[in-house]
Amino acid sequence: LMLEGPIPATRKVLEAEGLTVDDIDVFEINEAFASVVLAWSKELGPDMDKVNPNGGAISLGHPLGGTGCFLTTKAVHELQRTGGRYGVITMCCGGGLGTGTLIERL
Repeated sequence: LMLEGPIPATRKVLEAEGLTVDDIDVFEINEAFASVVLAWSKELGPDMDKVNPNGGAISLGHPLGGTGCFLTTKAVHELQRTGGRYGVITMCCGGGLGTGTLIERL
């Protein structure tokens, strides 16, 4: 269950703002394990070119206590680089929880 937390978290932030997966320009998903992103992508069906476009935690690392900041910074820079508008940052947490954050470049 812990590994699936990003799925409902993503759905919840998109639904709250009336957006769909197709409206999002970049997704930063913490890859605590490869199965997190695999399950998330199977359920939500995003364009995988928009998912962790500059690498995820498996390749870049998972700094204890700093992952949320790291993912948010990556999303902000990717939106700026590409001229995108929306980004979603999500990660799983212990106890079956998941966090989801929607950002908008103005």
